[in-house]
Amino acid sequence: MKNHWFTFFGGTILVKVEGKGVERFINQLTRSSLIVWNVKRQGTSAITFYIRLQDVHKLRQHVRKFDCKVSFLSGQGAPFLWKRTLKNAGFFAGFFLFFVVITLLSNIVWGININGASPQMEHQIRKELDHLGVHVGKLQFFIDDVETIQRKLEDRIPNITWVGVDLNGTTYHFQVVEKNIPEQPEKQSPQNLVANKKAVIVDMFVENGQPVVKVNQYVKKGQLLVSGTIGNEHNEKKVAAVGKVIGKTWYKVDVNMPFQSEFQVYTGNEKRKYSLKIGSVSIPLWGFGKIEYKDYDKETESHKIKFLKWSLPIKYENTTIRENEKVERNYTKNEAINAAKEIALSDLKAKIPSDAKIIDEYVLHQKVENGKVDLSIYFQVTENIAKAKPIIQGDAE
Repeated sequence: MKNHWFTFFGGTILVKVEGKGVERFINQLTRSSLIVWNVKRQGTSAITFYIRLQDVHKLRQHVRKFDCKVSFLSGQGAPFLWKRTLKNAGFFAGFFLFFVVITLLSNIVWGININGASPQMEHQIRKELDHLGVHVGKLQFFIDDVETIQRKLEDRIPNITWVGVDLNGTTYHFQVVEKNIPEQPEKQSPQNLVANKKAVIVDMFVENGQPVVKVNQYVKKGQLLVSGTIGNEHNEKKVAAVGKVIGKTWYKVDVNMPFQSEFQVYTGNEKRKYSLKIGSVSIPLWGFGKIEYKDYDKETESHKIKFLKWSLPIKYENTTIRENEKVERNYTKNEAINAAKEIALSDLKAKIPSDAKIIDEYVLHQKVENGKVDLSIYFQVTENIAKAKPIIQGDAE
């Protein structure tokens, strides 16, 4: 029988025929177009052979005409394999259920360890982890990855310098470094205060040292503001000059703003898809159908599935599809100028110290051409211009 696949799916039976005239019986089967193969003699009065499962009924009809005894020794092929599988269905179902339960238990958070934090800080971190959905009993599939958890904790808790997050099996380990406010040194080395940029002095607050400039005085970068040398020439003393010298400084910001521009925004419509990825094959679990959005962004989060302490070559993926659209923005000349000023102001605030104040602004240059406006804006700012400079023995004041 050459077509083994056909016989496998259809099923075959090993038949034994005993009695007188078994040869004539085989010949009758052949003449009746009943397929038999692997015919073997077993002693002097018995023969074994294979027939297709579908021909059993025809075999029974022919055997009635002969003085023979027919025995069915064994069955092979898919029908018999399926029958044996059904007999053991309880075992296979139990094994599958055991595998599913162990896999689920291997992907649940069973412990959260926090090291390096004070009791108050540990309590605050655990509260924040609850808000992030990181708690005992939660499936790891629905928790952010460790990098995202680390970033969110550092953003939301201002009193930590760094937090390391590590997922070891079913336990999250957090290593915390708290911020320590540095203690003021008991004694500072002798120093002067010099200008870190050119400015006009508008105010002074000197705690220690001898001021050498006055309000409304123009100073250059590097010029001495407060001397760390006090006393007279007969009783000179070197101290650490401390204080603030508020000066009026100037910044120039160049910016251009087109009258017409295009940019992409999210519409608020989104769709989620869930799938299992085995190697390079993705099996959809939820969120079927085609994506109906014309323009969209895709963001996929992958979570490894573990069995006990081993990571399986299977991933649970959560894909978010967000619709976006192009929006055209058109400005009038005045609107473009105002928008350019806002951008210039935002750029300036990113450059100056947080305690600096913007007191005035002047448009030095304004030009409209090629569908855009070019601006050069001059800003006046008051800020602390004092910078400490150590006094080295032998330096001239």
